[in-house]
Formats: sequence, structure tokens, C-alpha cells
Amino acid sequence: MQKKALIIGGGPAGLTAAYEFIKHTEITPIVIEMSEFWGGISRTENHNGNRIDIGGHRFFSKSEEVMNWWQEILPIYSEDKTINISYQNTSRKIELNDTTISNQADNVLLVRKRKSRIFFNNKFFDYPISLSLQTILNLGFLNTFLIGISYTKSVLFPIKNPKTLEQFFINRFGSRLYKTFFKDYTEKVWGVPCSEISAEWGAQRIKGLSVTKTLTNAILTIFKTKKKNLSQKNKETSLIEYFLYPKFGPGQMWETVAEKVKKDGAILKPNNRVITINIENNKVLSVVVENTITKKEETIECDYCISTMPIIELINGLSCEVPKKVKEVANGLMYRDFITVGLLLENINFSLEDNWIYIQESYVKVGRLQVFNNWSPHMVADASKTWVGLEYFCNDVDEIWNFSEEEMIKLATNEMIKLGFINSVENLLDSKVIKVPKTYPAYFGTYSEFNEIQNFTDSFENLFLVGRNGMHKYNNQDHSMLTAMQAVKNIKNNITDKSNIWSINTEEEYHEEK
Repeated sequence: MQKKALIIGGGPAGLTAAYEFIKHTEITPIVIEMSEFWGGISRTENHNGNRIDIGGHRFFSKSEEVMNWWQEILPIYSEDKTINISYQNTSRKIELNDTTISNQADNVLLVRKRKSRIFFNNKFFDYPISLSLQTILNLGFLNTFLIGISYTKSVLFPIKNPKTLEQFFINRFGSRLYKTFFKDYTEKVWGVPCSEISAEWGAQRIKGLSVTKTLTNAILTIFKTKKKNLSQKNKETSLIEYFLYPKFGPGQMWETVAEKVKKDGAILKPNNRVITINIENNKVLSVVVENTITKKEETIECDYCISTMPIIELINGLSCEVPKKVKEVANGLMYRDFITVGLLLENINFSLEDNWIYIQESYVKVGRLQVFNNWSPHMVADASKTWVGLEYFCNDVDEIWNFSEEEMIKLATNEMIKLGFINSVENLLDSKVIKVPKTYPAYFGTYSEFNEIQNFTDSFENLFLVGRNGMHKYNNQDHSMLTAMQAVKNIKNNITDKSNIWSINTEEEYHEEK
């Protein structure tokens, strides 16, 4: 009898698992997705021909497996005929020609230049901070000198065994640079002081990036070649200068994956939410789902279950008795919710070549600005207009989360005027608001006791937790994909120990600051 794997969630981790089952096993994947979209927060929304990338998703990885996987779904198109990709001490030369991939092709990955800046004191600074004359002029010579003294102090007298994110930042950058460029933005993102956030967040999100790396990169940049290195194993992620990007946004990747797995036998069930996960003898026997449109319930039997759903929803959905402590920890896990306000603008006051602009100004609520034109020119219908996304971080109990669409658009427009990007509301041509709950799993609340949940869920032989929300780990999509790949490998090889899944993205080697 054909075995079945029920996958909860149709984001990068869930769809990767489905693809891996189809490609490497005889197991039929059944993907349950609560929304109508495929891709989770990596989806793309189309508003009047202008596309929104929710949160921004660069396609690059230091995992050879992930890089090959993406190119298997969407081939690369580049104006350069030769692209050198090097990662994990290996390199590959890809020869491109128009007879293989036309410049008119739609289902392709583009090679895009990365540029991000910080907007602080009404000035633009390179992100990551570079030691350039412009940076020194923007900061002032005295302030630059004091930042250097502060950093030297952190090197000579580091905080031993840093426990909080604030201590992590001070050790890495010095107190003055931390307060100048990291403190306000990070507290906008998380809504709590850096002194209340675990240092583990910093260890995962900005591994290896420091003032020393900035100085080294400044020197190496002088000698760098013009070849585009997409994976760049020897560069810290936040210093990478080129990345891959689907022509029509990240959702194009995951919509393509969904189409492929469905064609090859996977069962896809959008607009369905999980009601109950039936457990017997420490195994998942079946899952009860409800169609969010018809309200009809269905019980789906399965041999394996892969979950990417938020931990609190998973624990509350289990049919078995759950220890009191596990419930307490699950209910105490915290998240940050996310609002993107897309604004179509004309006559913008700055020349913007950025993908992201980090807004380090305390007088506005917006945390980050995306310029969708620069992710891909095909994200905007009219290239003469500027299509931006203002990103707001909040909790679902905050006033801003409950703003109407009109109130959010008014707030975003007024903040663009305050920041000096536009002169008046007359510059606004069109707009769109998207709210995404539980976008960022937080490293505070009861997170320090997460091992209670991990030990409990690992006890279910055929239940595998993967992905960002599934593991309550602030992964990027490539690490979410790797957790799914490992889970399928474990199932294929009859490995019930999940430690190799949990260990992904715990080594201090790689992650992209977002």
C-alpha cells in the first residue's frame, strides 16, 4: 500500500519536503495550506501589475544542495555569458547562451546586484557599515574616533559569556556603534529592549560580521574581480554583492514547485487548516482538516507527518495528553507580526538603487523600506514609477495591527513625507496593505525553555518539525529548506532521531541579517 506523508504548511519548507518525497521516495506527499497562496511568507502578491515580496527574499546559499535545487526549478538567465559560482570549497563555471535561455523567458532566475543602506540622521550609510570617506563625513570625525575607541575597548575587555543581544552587539561592534546603528532598529523589530533578547538571536542572524570583517572587506574590495560570485563561501552573508532572484518575485519559485509536485502525484490542499492531530502509541495516525471556505472537515490518514505550523498551534492541536510544562512553554512562546504597505510613487526625492533601506529614525514607526524595482525590474508595471514597501513590525495586540487599510496607507504616506522621500500625498498613485501574523519567532518569552517542547515532540516517532515556525527558529528560506530535506532523508532511511534536523543553522557559519 502506498505510504503517505502529510505536510502541514505550503511554504518553502513544506513544498521542499513535497518535492523531495516525489524525487527520492515512493511516498505520496499531501500538503495542507491554510491560505490560497503557495510560498508562505516567501509568496509574491500581485496588485494591479505591481508585485510585493513580503519581507524580501534573496536567493543565495552557502549550501551547494540548495543552490542546485533552486536552479533545478528555475534556470539562471544573465547578461553575462559566464557565471562563476563557488561555495563549500568547490566552484562551478556556468556557460549561458541565448539559444538555451532567452532574455524573454519568464521562468528564470535573474542575477541581481545587492545594495542596502541605513537611513540615519537624514543621511544614507552603507549597510553593512563600510569604512569609507562618506561614512566618516556622515558621522563626523570626532564621532568616528569615539566609535573606534569604543570598539577597541570591546576587543580588549569583552563581556564574558554574553547572555543578551545587547551584550552580543557590544562585544561585536562596541557600545557606541551599537547605539548608533543597531539598538533602535532592532528594538523596532522586536518591540522589547535588546537587553531582554537572547544572545542566540545575534549568533544566528549576524554570524561572523564585525568591525574587523568590515575593515578586511574594505581592503579586499580594492582587489576583487568583476566576476559575479553568487554563493561566495568566504564572504560573510551580509557582504555578498550579487544574488539570484526569480523574475517575478519569490512566489514564482514556490508556485512553480507546487505545479511540479502536483503534476508528479502530490496532493495539494490549499484553503485548509489543521483542526486536530490524532496521536496513538506515540505516532501520528491521522490529521483532521477543515476547508476554510466550505467549513467541511476531513480526516486524512498518514504514515508520516511533517509540520511547519507555529508551535503553539501544533501543541494545542494534539489529541493526546500534553504535559503541563510543555503547554506552558508553548503558550509562552512569542512572535512578531508584520505589515507591509506598498506605495506606488512618482517624483521621489532620492535616487534609490537599494533593495532595502533600514530606517534608523525614532520619529517614525517604519522599520525598513523595500524598493521592489531593484529586486527585479519586472516587479513593477511602469518602470518610470517607484514601487516601495514600508515594513512595520508589531504584535497582534498593538494598535497599529488593528489599523484599517486606509489608516495604514495614511500612516505610511505621512512617514515617507516626514523622512523626505516624497513631498506630498499627491506623489502617491496606488497602494496595498498586507498583514502577516507570526512572521518572526522570538527569542524571548519562554524560549529559554524550548527544550521541553523539542524533547516532547521528538518522542513522536513519525512527527518531524521543520521550517521557521515549525521549529521556532529564525531561519531564512534556505535553512528552512535544509531542515525539510533532512527530514525526508531521515524518513527514507528509517531514522527516527531528529537531532540532525535541529542542528541545522546552529553552527557559527552562516546566516543573513534581516
